[in-house]
Amino acid sequence: MGTAGSTKRKQKSANPSTAQKETNSSTSMADHKVNSDDFKVQTAKHPNMASAPLRPHSEQSKDRLSKRLSTESNGTSEGGAGSSTPVEVTALEESFRRFAIHGDTRATGKDMHGKNWSKLCKDCGVIDGKNITLTDVDIVFSKVKKKSCRTITYDEFKVALGELARKKYKEKPGEEAEAEVFQLIEGKAPVIAGVTRAVASPTVSRLTDPTKFTGSHKERFDNTGRGKGKAGRVDMVDTSGYVSGYKHRGSYEKKVNKPTDGKPM
Repeated sequence: MGTAGSTKRKQKSANPSTAQKETNSSTSMADHKVNSDDFKVQTAKHPNMASAPLRPHSEQSKDRLSKRLSTESNGTSEGGAGSSTPVEVTALEESFRRFAIHGDTRATGKDMHGKNWSKLCKDCGVIDGKNITLTDVDIVFSKVKKKSCRTITYDEFKVALGELARKKYKEKPGEEAEAEVFQLIEGKAPVIAGVTRAVASPTVSRLTDPTKFTGSHKERFDNTGRGKGKAGRVDMVDTSGYVSGYKHRGSYEKKVNKPTDGKPM
């Protein structure tokens, strides 16, 4: 009896663990079924998801960076309306950017300093010396820019051109006058002329003429004005055995080394 009772107690104590294992296995099977169903739904929505290989995170970051740079270069904004179509840059805006970055390596082309604004009006013929002067250009620049800024944007640039156009072409309506000024600027670039031109002066010519050199400096150049190189800077020792100014140098060697073919010894 004691043995049978102990056996029954052992079976009862083992039954809870067995039931718990069966419950856990059924729960894991249910979870696996749910996960498989979710995977099937995702695969149905994206058929190429299972065949596409996974890429490292570094490559994904590079792709995002290249996409942002290409978006900025095309003038589009990611996520905005019409982001798939690049913004068209007009000839007037292109000229604005060319003058805005002139002489400044850190310029972005989005705003323009007063110096480049004056150069634009001068190079494009807006300043005529009669109706429009350099003073008028500076006054308009100070008028359209913000008080806390020293540059003007493209929109402020167009407003400034409108102010100058009405003053330059007084006999024409406002829109026609602005169109005339816009045509003067469209497609233009900063004029760079005479930057490398050398200034000829008597003092510079005298200092660079080797025929007028004296002393040790005269020995460094030949009669044509060409430098002698090391021979003109260092005293070269003549070890040939001839005195300086001897005109028949090398004639003795020619007589000694003269061929004797056909002559008796």
